[in-house]
Amino acid sequence: MTEFAYQAFSEVARQKTFVSAAKTLNVTPSAISHSIAGFENELDFPLFIRNRTGVTLTPDGERILPIVQEILNTETKLHEEADRIKGLSSGKIRLGAFSSVCINWLPDIIRKFKQDYPQIDISIEQGNFNRVTELVRLGRLDIGFSALPINENLNVVPLHEDMIYCIAPSDFIPQNGHSITKEDVKNELFILQQIDYDRETKRALDAYNVSVNSIQYSIDDASIIAMVESGLGLGILPELALQNLSGHVKVYPFSQPFKRVIAVVTQNEAKQTPSTHAFLKLVQQWVQENYTK
Repeated sequence: MTEFAYQAFSEVARQKTFVSAAKTLNVTPSAISHSIAGFENELDFPLFIRNRTGVTLTPDGERILPIVQEILNTETKLHEEADRIKGLSSGKIRLGAFSSVCINWLPDIIRKFKQDYPQIDISIEQGNFNRVTELVRLGRLDIGFSALPINENLNVVPLHEDMIYCIAPSDFIPQNGHSITKEDVKNELFILQQIDYDRETKRALDAYNVSVNSIQYSIDDASIIAMVESGLGLGILPELALQNLSGHVKVYPFSQPFKRVIAVVTQNEAKQTPSTHAFLKLVQQWVQENYTK
């Protein structure tokens, strides 16, 4: 059997539906179904019991699963060793990211990467979404963390939907008690970083009829919290930026939800080094492990 057949079997056993397995493996459900059928024909016994809600392993399928998983683990080790031979024993990765990814994601991701590839040097440049994307396009960065939409002709992989919240002083209470409406912000000032006044932040402010004259600018996310805490206005920050910030403020969702989609950006695969490819794989795995509910 092909490696894909083993992957399809393992993923269906884990997710218990062909559709979910297909999404994870980025193929169609019919491709999964065809692969499982071929595997069952080769073994000459069924692997799954089909029902309305999905599938469950047959007793024979349960006996096969650990063997298949062992094969997949061996394949992974083989590819990893081949990558090392092709250049993962040394090299350099140039990363670019905006502040909340630099603070909340990259330290743990880099630490894990260094455990496997200690000889690879990693540099980090912090910048806003547009600058990071442009530096990747110019070839000055190997990997960039940005946010959709990204219009440049680059390799873009969405990673995480990051909800956007309203930050208010501790004595502020919305009229409905739980979320921010247009009435709540009608006469309020908003404090944000100038570099954030585009994409989803601007869309949220426009939707709530907040004029440019009602916006003041601060240096960074911590300064926004401090100014909101002092009663100088309201703030808008995404969930990721709030992870390591503290202050006597309240965090409310907007009555109309807003979110940004964090993505990783690279040159096309033909231009990626083995070390870049390995780092990208780890990033996707790390995000899935830490944010999949």
